[in-house]
Amino acid sequence: MKRPFASVRVPRSTMLIPLAPVLVVQAWRTVRRTPRLDPAAGDEQGFVAGADPGKGPAFRIVVIGESTAVGVGARRHTEALPGFLAVALRERLRRGVAWSVSGENGATARRITTGLVPPANGSAPDLVVVTVGINDLIRRRSLHRWTTDVAELVGVLRERYAGAKVLVAGMPPVHLFPALPRPLRSVLGERARTMDRIMRETAAACGAVHAPMDEAMARDRGLFATDGFHPSPAGYRAWAEDLARVAVPVPAPAPVLPAQDAPPAAAVPPRTAQ
Repeated sequence: MKRPFASVRVPRSTMLIPLAPVLVVQAWRTVRRTPRLDPAAGDEQGFVAGADPGKGPAFRIVVIGESTAVGVGARRHTEALPGFLAVALRERLRRGVAWSVSGENGATARRITTGLVPPANGSAPDLVVVTVGINDLIRRRSLHRWTTDVAELVGVLRERYAGAKVLVAGMPPVHLFPALPRPLRSVLGERARTMDRIMRETAAACGAVHAPMDEAMARDRGLFATDGFHPSPAGYRAWAEDLARVAVPVPAPAPVLPAQDAPPAAAVPPRTAQ
């Protein structure tokens, strides 16, 4: 596995020049201290049976992207994002879910667009989930090129998987990552926020759905793998449930109106004797 921040560069902002030596040292130490974790093992496709076989054909999903797509931090794909997402969608759809994964540890948006989007093969998915951004952050991809890269990636996904919903997972809350010391954590976190805003706006303009990551997840150390950087299986499960809620919103139940009291019966005048 490529170590995170192996090629991190010092930000060019003149306001950060005094911090440059500190950031360089912190990045170097982070690279040396961060454990190397492998991608998840096991089959790269699977099926989760639905509770009601009569609900129709399986709902198909494909997860595409970087290290989190290929399950770094989990032992098997069933314990990573694809497997947990399939289970979460099964619960919401009440039907079987077929999943597959295509990704590469260290992949950038450009790399995903040019080499990691699998062909539809006659069975187009219903949902495409793409995890991207952290490696573009590490490599200091310019924000202008990042905007272009996201637009091209979404364009390729929508063209190749016509009719599928494209869900772009938001940037993680890097400013809360336990593996990163301050001020490196703050500097990278601020840029990640800017990249996430660009991702959200670009995805919407290109017909995709942006799913922000809940910052509360990053405050629970148990949701991180041993490297303090990737999700643990519990983290993948929590993330998958959030993505499922965005992918398949369940309408709120109609409010129950209180029963109205029956109007009082009209008074009937007493009959007089004839």
